[in-house]
Amino acid sequence: MSNDGLSYKAAGVDIDAATKSVDMIKKWVQRTQRPEVLAGIGSFGGFFAMDTAKYKEPVLVSGTDGVGTKLRIAQMMGVHDTVGIDLVAMCVNDILVHGAEPLFFLDYIALGKLDPVVVEALVKGVSQGCEQAGCALIGGETAEMPGFYKEDEYDLAGFTVGAVERSKLIDGSAVKAGDIIIGLPSSGIHSNGYSLVRKVLLEKAGLKLNQHIDELGRSLGEELITPTRIYVKTALAVIEEVPIMAMAHITGGGIPENLPRVIPAGLGAEINSQAWDPPAIFQLIQHLGQVEMEEMYRTFNMGIGYIFIASPEQSDDVLKCLRIKGEKPIVLGSVSPGNEGVSIK
Repeated sequence: MSNDGLSYKAAGVDIDAATKSVDMIKKWVQRTQRPEVLAGIGSFGGFFAMDTAKYKEPVLVSGTDGVGTKLRIAQMMGVHDTVGIDLVAMCVNDILVHGAEPLFFLDYIALGKLDPVVVEALVKGVSQGCEQAGCALIGGETAEMPGFYKEDEYDLAGFTVGAVERSKLIDGSAVKAGDIIIGLPSSGIHSNGYSLVRKVLLEKAGLKLNQHIDELGRSLGEELITPTRIYVKTALAVIEEVPIMAMAHITGGGIPENLPRVIPAGLGAEINSQAWDPPAIFQLIQHLGQVEMEEMYRTFNMGIGYIFIASPEQSDDVLKCLRIKGEKPIVLGSVSPGNEGVSIK
């Protein structure tokens, strides 16, 4: 007698593949462990014991984000081991702005069809991002969702928690007119604006991801898949040595939208656009899409991924400290009185 009963696997969800994925990613999770982690993956929750010798009055700072439509580029290229770095970067760079040290990270991966090889590649990237940020990957969730995503589609979300001593919390309230704005270079587009990127470069201009672009010195796909820079170790080292008034992570909205978030009411910022040369990829997008320059600055980081604001008395020390750490800081401008918002000239 035949058995015509349906199964979860027949409905599109393979529990055995999920189990195999967990086994395959354990080695990547283990690489990120810190002494405060009390248990490995597999429990219903992740355990992290605060270092009470290090923090006397800790403030926990949390953040969550995704990678956005950059994932479409990864899926088109079949390259899945870099977007996990983007995922970590988008979260940890945000909480870093407040002086918080990222402690631990959790990821969420949703797929149309669970392929253990793809899941391992994604978690490998998350692991590498966590190593760069110095935080532990203590848990996550993988959801196979047939009928919701196509078989070759997936989405990523990340969650991080960090800590900062209450007396060292950076909230921008100390910023004053005349303070100096210092930028660190981005690694490229990072993880914002990819809907416009695809519209201009792939649809309008008809470029191919495997096409070599002379201005870029590599293929378009290699440029677009470059991971977001993680600024954690550099920034944490700087704020231990030199007083910083504020910091900003330059993500969606660019400098005009993100810098005002850390500047008190009644103050603005004047940015000298001649202080740096935006990477070639931004020039390519602007030219091929005939995108207005104002729109470029409101959509992309334009080559500046992270910003420090320091007093005029401390700015030289900040620059020196950054250069010692191998960075190429750029003096972008200064905080201005009266006119709120950002003026880029």
